[in-house]
Amino acid sequence: MPDPSLLETVEAIALNAGEAILRVYGSDFDVQEKADDSPVTQADLAAHRIIERRLSALTPEYPVLSEEGHHAGFEERAGWHRYWLVDPLDGTREFVRRNGEFSVNIALIEDDRPILGVVYAPTSGKIYSARRGHSAHRTDASGRVPIRTRTVPGTPSIFVSRSHQDTQLQTMMKRLPEHHALSRGSSLKFCAIAEGEADLYPRTGPTSEWDTAAGQCVLEAAGGAVLQLPELTPLRYNQKASLINPGFVVVGDTTFGWPERLRGG
Repeated sequence: MPDPSLLETVEAIALNAGEAILRVYGSDFDVQEKADDSPVTQADLAAHRIIERRLSALTPEYPVLSEEGHHAGFEERAGWHRYWLVDPLDGTREFVRRNGEFSVNIALIEDDRPILGVVYAPTSGKIYSARRGHSAHRTDASGRVPIRTRTVPGTPSIFVSRSHQDTQLQTMMKRLPEHHALSRGSSLKFCAIAEGEADLYPRTGPTSEWDTAAGQCVLEAAGGAVLQLPELTPLRYNQKASLINPGFVVVGDTTFGWPERLRGG
């Protein structure tokens, strides 16, 4: 299990990447489209270069798999015991809209599970971080505090996607109790549930593995779970050639009986 000094170093790397992102955010930046029609900016690329360079120097024995870097094929990845999984700028669409809801995501994966995670929100200055088997923390200008998921209140709060309302999600939402609907960009939804601001985030639309790993580590350390659909088993990484996740749900209170509700039982 990684020691505290490694987590602190990765937090510093995320801060460094966030500084580069904010420099672009405050400028008149260009937006380009990648082959999959997703947007990419100078901020994505600048953050990627910083993170890849510093992680490679920190742990040269661990490969770095970044959204904006080289994507090794599964034949190579299948032999990885530990590797870094990075989204240099999660929420590029939010970045382009200038709504502040984007983050830097860095996770260390060991045997298909995230064992260290850092999520940094540059516009708020908040860092969420955790090591597997230890407490999750939020660090900001007021200091560093442990965070924990909450017991579901009388009316739960659920993150509802702005742009991914497919039939599966609509059916799932009908099974859920009366709730407050919330919206937030990028992996900050995981962090909001981890610190007890919300209770559930169902996602049936496509996401990539680098979108979820850091947030999953923080959420699990805070007492929650990320469960893949339809099995409702813990979400795992590096299991197949594709880097696209299955659908999943992020839950805070694991005793609430979400599986029965989500299955319609």
